[in-house]
Amino acid sequence: MSAEKVALGRRLFYDTRLSGNGTQACASCHRPERAFADGKAHAVGSTGALHPRGSMSLANVAYNSSFTWVDAGRETLEEQALGPMLNQSPVELGLLGIEAETVERLASDPGYLYDFAAAFPGEPITLLNVRKALASFERTLISGDSLYDHLVWLDDREALSESAKRGMKLFFSEVLACSKCHAGFTFSGPTRFDGTAPDLPAFHDTGLGGSFRAPTLRNIAVTGPYMHDGRFETLKQVIDYYASGGAPSPTKSPLLRGFRLTSQDRQDLIQFLESLTDQAFLSDPRTASPDPPRLSTDPLPAEVSTAGEAPTVAEYH
Repeated sequence: MSAEKVALGRRLFYDTRLSGNGTQACASCHRPERAFADGKAHAVGSTGALHPRGSMSLANVAYNSSFTWVDAGRETLEEQALGPMLNQSPVELGLLGIEAETVERLASDPGYLYDFAAAFPGEPITLLNVRKALASFERTLISGDSLYDHLVWLDDREALSESAKRGMKLFFSEVLACSKCHAGFTFSGPTRFDGTAPDLPAFHDTGLGGSFRAPTLRNIAVTGPYMHDGRFETLKQVIDYYASGGAPSPTKSPLLRGFRLTSQDRQDLIQFLESLTDQAFLSDPRTASPDPPRLSTDPLPAEVSTAGEAPTVAEYH
């Protein structure tokens, strides 16, 4: 991590030149005002291909132990970035096979030559360093200034309404067991925390009959529609689904046993979930698009090289 890597990663995150056809950026599916989700039931790739799942919020991804809805094998943000860059089923950013062309696009921008040299002195522009810079920026996407946080960390007893306080008690109760899957500072869980079938194919999406990450509930009020496939439009629908015990499955977690709620209980729980919204995070100018992007006219540092042997495929990745 360095200020230079973060600044470079921020610029790359919002740059459509990081897609094969130049139409899409990371930020196309991860919008700041949506807590870096996109408000769609299914993500749409740069070629218009529809993803079977929705874009996950990037709030607090620095704390994740694994990434994506199902892939527990990718344990760093640098590894995770390979997915959207190189995936073919479906295509997301669509860089597979044009890695060298993508590097040349970036190297043709004097601003990028300067910024890469500042972030990675003496190193060529490669997709590996692109991934490192993106990961550095994503690790700054920290959300921890909600009304709930004011209560817990600042001891502001008036931060939550009485309804939200009752909802908090329900959320952390043994009866609802919400916090068993949505745990800790991030209100999330690792892949397969739901205890469901580990041997199903990666794209065999069957709800609770599949194996999915428990996503963060921070900023949940702005990240709908909900579930991995966006099947629910409202938090009320999600709560009712879990109250009913979820979908039938022989491998369903014993935590998903259903529960009874009054209409007031349901409203209290929604009020608590809404208290997890961090308004400052959604409009933080430090993580917004650097618009207009800086094109440096300063002399390039001596260690910047625009020529030399072509990097290997491994270096591109």
